[in-house]
Amino acid sequence: MSTNYLLVSRYPVKNIDNKTIDSIKCNESSRYFISEDGNNELLELKAINKIEDISNLEKGLIDAFTVNKDYLSGDIKRELLRFVEAPIASESELPSTEFVQLRHVEVPAERYDDYLEWRDRTIFNVVRDNADKINSFEAYHSLISGQPGVLFVSSFNGNVDEYMQLFNDENYKEIIKQAGDDYITGGDEGLYTRLYRAI
Repeated sequence: MSTNYLLVSRYPVKNIDNKTIDSIKCNESSRYFISEDGNNELLELKAINKIEDISNLEKGLIDAFTVNKDYLSGDIKRELLRFVEAPIASESELPSTEFVQLRHVEVPAERYDDYLEWRDRTIFNVVRDNADKINSFEAYHSLISGQPGVLFVSSFNGNVDEYMQLFNDENYKEIIKQAGDDYITGGDEGLYTRLYRAI
């Protein structure tokens, strides 16, 4: 039951402490996560069913910057994504797991159709083969973003090292090499992964 649209907000913060978390974590309909990559960053995921619903969020989006100004170390980074497909469907609109990983790739427009076919038989096969270790794996595409491209939202519980091992073996390294040769553009920002823990 993936959400039709996903609003991703990344809050760069001075410190990760209770005051900061309590200030930012103010919306019951969102899910919040802390970066596990050594960055002082809080992640907010918000489900949006219809594009028109964004107008109802305007005040909250504006207020988030001013209300949290004492805790932010920079501006809030936001992107709106549309749901494309899920090799492992989510049971809810937003992940309810202990961890989420965001996996981003920017694909050249002229290769996008080829990329969709390629990822189904490579990346998605790895994901489907490990459905016992991954709760959901959803593919979104940027609708409004300063970092355009595909965003995979992978949710899981349990041991992080065991999960990461799925994407670090020789088979997956070959998949990444193929992607780099044929399907990735955008320089250093064209491909990244970020890990977050629920709060």
